[in-house]
Amino acid sequence: MTIPTFIRLARNATLAALLAASVAACGFHLRGSSGNYTLPFPSLYVGLPESSPLAIDLKRNIRANGHTEVVNDPKRADGIIEVLNDPEKTRSKSILSLNSNGRVREYLLSYNIVFRVRDPAGNELLAPTQIQLTRPITFSDTQLLAKEQEEALLYKDMQTDLVQQMMRRMAAIKPVVQMSVAPATPVAPPKE
Repeated sequence: MTIPTFIRLARNATLAALLAASVAACGFHLRGSSGNYTLPFPSLYVGLPESSPLAIDLKRNIRANGHTEVVNDPKRADGIIEVLNDPEKTRSKSILSLNSNGRVREYLLSYNIVFRVRDPAGNELLAPTQIQLTRPITFSDTQLLAKEQEEALLYKDMQTDLVQQMMRRMAAIKPVVQMSVAPATPVAPPKE
């Protein structure tokens, strides 16, 4: 190895280290799958029935956040999640493709939710937002039980994905700050 080659390698390594340090210093983090989001609310109310699997999963994720408490009364909440459609009723299964005999070969599973977030004063912090997820699933007459289990797992996976997307959108909310504005006082012209 010659001296100029060594210097070039050392310079490249130094530049790479500086780049990595600058990216880490600016607060950049890979999103990853840890699912930890800092929500801007000390307390949240989730407007879904208590027994809803989506509500249970969403509340579990909010509590795992560690900074936000889930409350059962919207009057005590700093943020109110309103679900504008019933996600359990919007789950659907449609035919995606047929085989040469006219039998179903593939289905398309869909899961859809529309929600918004308000503060206790009624200010809309997150406009009505739709999240729609789809997953294809192959079908076989000879494996009915296995395909039913696969379908249930895909719906559970979509629900988990839906909750993560809701958490990301809520973490991006900037709450409305109430500002008190003092009345303007007239300014007298300078005396000469």
